[in-house]
Amino acid sequence: MTPSSLATNLTSPNSAAQYLTSIPGYPRVGTGRTYKKLLEGFWAGSISPAQFAEGVGNLRAERLTVQAESGLDFVPCGDFSLYDHVLDTSIMLGCIPDRFNKWSGQTGTDLYFAMARGRDGVPACEMTKWFDTNYHYLVPELPKSFTLTSNSVAESYRAGKEFVGSAAKPVVLGPFTFLKLARLSGSALVQRLEELTPLYASILRDLGREGVAGARAFVQIDEPSLVGDLSETELDAFSKCYETLASENVNILIQTYYGHVAPYFQSLSSLPVFGLGLDFVRGREGNLATLGGHGFPSNMVLNAGVVDGRNVWRTDLDSAFNLVQQLTSLVEPERLHIGASCSLLHLPETVESETHLPSELKGGLCFAQERLAEISLLARALRQGKEAVAAEWTAAGRARQDWLDFEARHRTNVKARVSGLTDADFERLPYAQRVSLQSARLPLPLLPTTTIGSFPQTAELRFARAHAVKDPAGYKATIEAEIERVIRLQEEIGLDVLVHGEPERNDMVQFFAEQLTGFCAPREGWVQSYGSRCVRPPLLYGDVERLHPMTLNEARYAQSLTNKPVKGMLTGPITILQWSFVREDISREEVAYQIGLAIRDEAHDLETLGGLRVIQVDEAAFREGLPIRRSDWAEYLHWAVRSFRLAASGVSPDIQVHTHMCYSEFGDIIAAIASMDADVISIEDARSDGAMLETLRDFQYRQQIGPGLYDIHSPNVPTVESMASKLQTTLDRLPIDRVWVNPDCGLKTRGYAEVVPALTNMVAATRQVREVFTLNDGQS
Repeated sequence: MTPSSLATNLTSPNSAAQYLTSIPGYPRVGTGRTYKKLLEGFWAGSISPAQFAEGVGNLRAERLTVQAESGLDFVPCGDFSLYDHVLDTSIMLGCIPDRFNKWSGQTGTDLYFAMARGRDGVPACEMTKWFDTNYHYLVPELPKSFTLTSNSVAESYRAGKEFVGSAAKPVVLGPFTFLKLARLSGSALVQRLEELTPLYASILRDLGREGVAGARAFVQIDEPSLVGDLSETELDAFSKCYETLASENVNILIQTYYGHVAPYFQSLSSLPVFGLGLDFVRGREGNLATLGGHGFPSNMVLNAGVVDGRNVWRTDLDSAFNLVQQLTSLVEPERLHIGASCSLLHLPETVESETHLPSELKGGLCFAQERLAEISLLARALRQGKEAVAAEWTAAGRARQDWLDFEARHRTNVKARVSGLTDADFERLPYAQRVSLQSARLPLPLLPTTTIGSFPQTAELRFARAHAVKDPAGYKATIEAEIERVIRLQEEIGLDVLVHGEPERNDMVQFFAEQLTGFCAPREGWVQSYGSRCVRPPLLYGDVERLHPMTLNEARYAQSLTNKPVKGMLTGPITILQWSFVREDISREEVAYQIGLAIRDEAHDLETLGGLRVIQVDEAAFREGLPIRRSDWAEYLHWAVRSFRLAASGVSPDIQVHTHMCYSEFGDIIAAIASMDADVISIEDARSDGAMLETLRDFQYRQQIGPGLYDIHSPNVPTVESMASKLQTTLDRLPIDRVWVNPDCGLKTRGYAEVVPALTNMVAATRQVREVFTLNDGQS
């Protein structure tokens, strides 16, 4: 269907219509990871700028068309991005750091991707986790004054109307949340919000001129920071901002998600805005309670997120129907929009490709397209009655029940093992006693060098993995050859603690999930993590158990090739939990302990059967799992720390246990990180300008630390001088006998042409600093 014909077939929502449907946003990836292929082809130069622009236009149109043809009454326009929607907002508002001035006058995508990825030695903008999800955003760097460089919201809306007509709904990241994401708070946030408000007013005026008018037309302004902790001063500033924006005579719907807004509901309900979007999945209890206690404004639309935008399990439609009926006692159906709890950005595209899954499991899933179908079915049942959609309704209920009754989900021995855990299962010998035992068994120089774990995944490796079932002997030979190559390369470069490079692994979570009970791996279940980086979160549907060693053969082979210590590489329970679509019938704590026991068993085998002296249990997602509201932190941190300790406490005290964390803000949970009791922690610090080092110093963290010396997510190859300078800055803050030297993350996404010179320079920089220290120490 052509853009004009589709738009003609879509009419404006009837002002008297009931239970209109709307979602906050939709995935960008596309079927077959079109998004990734376009970006990486353009970066590699195999796609011309004109081809890239055409491909992006087609993908954006396809995203809109899928939503419109599902029957959505309001289709979001403005949620699509070439890398990150926060970066889009930064550039629109003139938040362009001076170091990118070289590209600021250029047209096209040069500036955009320089800020996203770094270029010509200029570091990229810092990247961190988007709330408590595995999506990453680029942290805004605020200028002295804001400038509206363009109105990309109006441009997206104008383009969207070509495909979906008046169903198009402009979407923009709100000014308050934007500043929160830039890490402002208190009076600093208030001042900058006052400066930013006129620019958003200008955006709204442009949208009004573009045709966002009429009783039902509105602009969705995303303000998910409202589900976090706000001061009274900040809330007052938020209200003042939206009172000003509402005066532009364009309908505004303030969209929240990832939790409830109960503490601020009375302030929000007094604003002169068109509507509020509330999450009735994760925020169901709090939002229902506050609506029950205070009612809902009679002049507002309620956009109710009643199906899950973050998890993949089929909705209990009867429960959702009853929830909407309950809301109807507070809000007339004409003012009640229904849809997803948050953007469907976090979901894969469609279940249709997952033909390998058991029928019971596949029938229990809803990816993005299936979630749209659920919303449509629910709306039709509400408008016409369940009897009008009886066949579809019954089929959906039967599929959900078959999934719940799936026998493979339950293992009584696993439940018994978790229930039998004692405090001793979570303890190791105190660190002060362990460290001397480890030093005796593992003599290392000052500033020991290592990497995080993975090495580049070559085309040859991906080909061999794809044909492993047909040619297992050939696959084994390929993997062993790559392990030997990586070991010899590291020895040549001069690293002190080696890794086997993880050539057999597709993903740090999926690899383990494919070998544990209770998991299934989707084949096309891709979701965006950052930029072109797409991952396939496993489906954690049942009880988790390790039936056989998972990493032993490769680790043992790698250690047999060298006298240097090789790290065993494991993924921790919280990261596996966070980066999976997790069952909802038992607590996440219990699931974490099940995974922790499986990783514990693997670590024990790496020591006793593999002869390894160093084992790394990565917890990249530890901070990500932290609840958004501080009042909920203690409970999570209690069981999250215990699950790591459970995984790491099954080895002898002379085994050095490492962990790795990346792209998060750790200052507010440093005490919990210390209580994890790892011997060595490696962290992302390359884009953080030493902030984490200050935190570790001020806290007086006692264990060993490997701050990331360079940013692996940038194609820049750092010089010896730059890394030596950064390492010296690290030593100004931390004692030299506790510092390790490493990149800030795994190397799988880079090529060897970048990895080899970067690691060579890193080792050279380390040797320079060692020599300076030795010379100064001798002189003293």
